[in-house]
Amino acid sequence: MKCEAKTKKIIVLGLDGMDPSLTKKFMDEGKLPNIKKFVERGAQREDLVMLGGLPTITPPLWTTLATGAYPGTHGITCFWNQDHDDLSGIVYNLDSRMSKAEPLWNVSAEAGKKTLVWHWPGSAWPPSSTNPNLYVVDGAQPAAVQMSAANVDTEKFLVASEKIKKVIYKPKYINETGAGCVIEELEEDKFSAEDAKALLERHKRPSIVNIELDHTRGELSLVMPPYDVINSPIKPAEGWVNAPEGAKEFSVITDNGLTRRPALVLKNAQGIYDRVAIYQSKNEKEPLFELEEDKLIVNVIDKVNVNGNLVPSTRSFKVLEIAPDGSEVRMWLGTAYDINNDERWHPKQLYRDVIDNVGYVPCFSQLGGKNYEFSARVLQPVWQNYAQWQADALNYLIEKHGFEIIFSHLHMIDAQGHIIWSFAKEREDSDTDPLAYQKLIENCYIHADEYIGSFLHLLDEEWTVIITSDHGLVCRQDLPPLLGDPGGVNVRVMQELGFTALKKDESGNELAEIDWEKTIAVNTRSAYIWLNLKGRNPHGIVDPADKYEVEEKIIDALYGYRDPKTGKGIVSLALRNKDAVILGLDGPETGDIVFFLKEGNNRTHGDCLPTAECYFDTSISPIFIAAGKGLKEGFTTTRVIREVDLTPTMAVLAGLRMPAQCEGAPVYQILED
Repeated sequence: MKCEAKTKKIIVLGLDGMDPSLTKKFMDEGKLPNIKKFVERGAQREDLVMLGGLPTITPPLWTTLATGAYPGTHGITCFWNQDHDDLSGIVYNLDSRMSKAEPLWNVSAEAGKKTLVWHWPGSAWPPSSTNPNLYVVDGAQPAAVQMSAANVDTEKFLVASEKIKKVIYKPKYINETGAGCVIEELEEDKFSAEDAKALLERHKRPSIVNIELDHTRGELSLVMPPYDVINSPIKPAEGWVNAPEGAKEFSVITDNGLTRRPALVLKNAQGIYDRVAIYQSKNEKEPLFELEEDKLIVNVIDKVNVNGNLVPSTRSFKVLEIAPDGSEVRMWLGTAYDINNDERWHPKQLYRDVIDNVGYVPCFSQLGGKNYEFSARVLQPVWQNYAQWQADALNYLIEKHGFEIIFSHLHMIDAQGHIIWSFAKEREDSDTDPLAYQKLIENCYIHADEYIGSFLHLLDEEWTVIITSDHGLVCRQDLPPLLGDPGGVNVRVMQELGFTALKKDESGNELAEIDWEKTIAVNTRSAYIWLNLKGRNPHGIVDPADKYEVEEKIIDALYGYRDPKTGKGIVSLALRNKDAVILGLDGPETGDIVFFLKEGNNRTHGDCLPTAECYFDTSISPIFIAAGKGLKEGFTTTRVIREVDLTPTMAVLAGLRMPAQCEGAPVYQILED
């Protein structure tokens, strides 16, 4: 089916985790002027809501947005898919070869339209068409362009002080207190090249086994991601070729612990220490670069030692504090990226074109959580800078390359949401200031508005602009039950119900290993329960003849389970696979049973229905705003707009045929007559 095109140029501004409820709240308060202009010139629902697909997880829903197919059809059913050979295993899912549905970008390229897919984390990479009209940038992970491909050294935080007695390097440090990063009573790590390689490769594993016995193994661990910590003494500068008078020295460890760089704390004409200079060695007359307090410096070029090879790379820096007397320095070092890595750019010359004309890809940050200073002074400004670089890159490509169809994704909101959203509510497991974190949420949306405003000019250049997301994010109420986490096998609730058993050691202590001889079923990933079935699973104990009855028993048990703390039920919906067709979640890649947690028992997103709402006006729903050529202006519809409807709506606007597996329908109500 094709019709006459209503527009020649369409761009999708996808913002992962963007919540229509918060957007409307801040917009109505006058804090999002650019989004307000799009709404006033566009066509959408009054509440800006799009009805999300299930589960409310990044890879399946971006794939749905691109194909118009439900997850049960395209086969991308969670962040990870199920390992069918081992029910305790999960398989990495951001791979276009795993999708069974045709994306609209292949259709548009086939139709002769120059098409760009920019970091779309739903079946975009590797490119699934050889058509020369298709250009693809990354999408193999959700965080940011180049992550897990070009990263050669990890994010770090340095504390140098006259009170510190020796240099200490601690990789993958997890600070659960939110306090400073001074490590006491720890021997300096002996960090080998093999250790460094393993640390980087953790981002690239295609499959894992993760038996979740507590919250530290699941989604809540994203609140405090690990980072490397450096402690260094500060002392008078000695042995330097050209150290200014009064300079003090300390060490900066880079290259996953393999390289030690000398650095100086420098004072100004008034005798106040206000700068840091980092050197290649003490024999150099000039520093590699200088840093001032509270100024973000991006894309400093240096060489990183990767398995003995010196790789030209970029890194960003920010000094949070320089004591006026030079007695202490606190500094953030961003992830380092190999500047010659074009692995996830198609065609490869696109990478050189972008970095030559826009600048190197800047890193993002994961520091924050309970540490408010990290959240406010590192996490947010670093993401704001990344978003501006992406806006500049996309606008450059629009102007210079004549793209006609663009699918773009920015992870800024979702990345911050997992780290700081939960602290916006006063709770027993946190002593942070909720009002301060609510302000951080507001700031995040203001930065998103700035990003979106970078494309406002396109409305005057006959573009159609669609602003959307995969899901929203909520400020969770309390600790969720140990059920429905997307990152592995959820043990505890299923264990309480008598369906999952763990092995034990000789002393009777539990092991993080499923005892398949005693396990009837397991909950893997966000929404799925698999029976341990004879003839299908290697250690099956459930007779296929009893499958229906066992499923019924499990469903009844899920509905009957009560939270030990509240005494209330935790499951809102549980269905057999065949019945989950009404949700678009049937088929071989979901589970024998599909279930969702009740509103209020859920995590930030992923384990509940897309209509869930929570504290501070947060919601799980995705957003939909559309403006420009081919659309009604200043129009409000009451129609329920579904995620599967984006692709067919774009197809009608662009005069393209529907993708082969498309199951949605065009939003006719918003189209210009």
